[in-house]
Amino acid sequence: MNNTETAESIQTSTTQPHGGTPVFYGPIPQEPTQEAVDGILYDFNNGARVKFPKGAKSYRIRFVDLDNMVTLYDGIVPPGGDYIATSEKKYFVNFRIVLSKPENDELIFSHDYDARDKEVIVRLAVHTLGDSIGWFSYVERFQQKTGCRLTCVVSPWFREIVCKQYPSISFISEEEVEQHRPYANYNIGLYPIGDSFNQPIDHRYIGLHRTSAHILGVDDSDCPPRFDLSAKRKIQEKYVCIAVQSTSLAKYWNHPTGWDTVVSYLKDQGYRVLCIDQTSIGGKCGTFIRIPAGAEDYTGDRPLQARIDLIKDADFFVGLSSGLSWLAWGCHVPVVMISGFTLPINEFFTPYRVFNPNVCNGCWNEFKDFDLSDFWYCPRHGKTDRRFECSGLISPEKVIDTIKQLIRDRQQLSEPPQK
Repeated sequence: MNNTETAESIQTSTTQPHGGTPVFYGPIPQEPTQEAVDGILYDFNNGARVKFPKGAKSYRIRFVDLDNMVTLYDGIVPPGGDYIATSEKKYFVNFRIVLSKPENDELIFSHDYDARDKEVIVRLAVHTLGDSIGWFSYVERFQQKTGCRLTCVVSPWFREIVCKQYPSISFISEEEVEQHRPYANYNIGLYPIGDSFNQPIDHRYIGLHRTSAHILGVDDSDCPPRFDLSAKRKIQEKYVCIAVQSTSLAKYWNHPTGWDTVVSYLKDQGYRVLCIDQTSIGGKCGTFIRIPAGAEDYTGDRPLQARIDLIKDADFFVGLSSGLSWLAWGCHVPVVMISGFTLPINEFFTPYRVFNPNVCNGCWNEFKDFDLSDFWYCPRHGKTDRRFECSGLISPEKVIDTIKQLIRDRQQLSEPPQK
């Protein structure tokens, strides 16, 4: 352990007045939940926290990263107490908390992070499908790594499709959080550029879903969640599911004839083509996107489990960088993903990713704030005729070639091995 106090280490921790530290995802326990010595409390809710009671004497306090054997904070707490010292790193760090006498460094208390059989809360306080699926993928890995009693905060509609598949995880709503006094808490989300306190690596470098793995300190290899795939097949003919709608024009496939051409090709190959978007018409005034010609209308405000029951028996899925593609990934169905505004690293791996590297692309993964509140936002070419060329110049022929390769791959897998 490095006992050398440096300006850098002092800057990585903050001492705050009594009371808890508010977090973006709602309140955490006002005081730490674990007992140390001399009336001192500690926990790992919103980073490492140590509460010194009123009238406490002076202490030397250190927060140590045990995995890298480096001291993140080393300072002297003045006498008087009635405040909380917290680490600035709020993501998972394998912390050691050390309290000693300031005059001679005689050890008073030491605790190494150990969540075994203790409650840990992980919050996915989002209401979007793709984010929830991608981030949840790594929650179970954290539970397996730490041996904790895991409680996960998710939206009610997401809870319905995963709770029975993960009996060892408790699922609660945001409103129920205040009833819990966990050992630790972690908040999964997309944080502002330059935020090194809530995330160890910016999501633009590593991909949307993998940011969850790094916040939780687990392996970031792709890990689709488990869904209930037990429903009987409803459609006997061979079919493909597609989803053409999204929440931002940059996410759409902006080729003027792309979807109609692909649907026509699929029907020529004998497939039924089912459009499973929530709505048959999407977009905003002046830019409306309709269900492709020839596709069967399976849109509507259906439960997610109903969409899972439909996707799971499709030969494959064709979609965008949007929630239903992530849902298909969890159904273990091959996904043809068409996207230019994100780099291929941004989503789960699929060998059938359609991306044109020869035009403007990847603005989502640039280090600038992407304004999702503006439906027509194109950060590089918004007022020029190059707007949305990232997907507008993905040709239907390229998508069809990718589908042909997928079909060939499926045929090879289904053929019996030659003797």
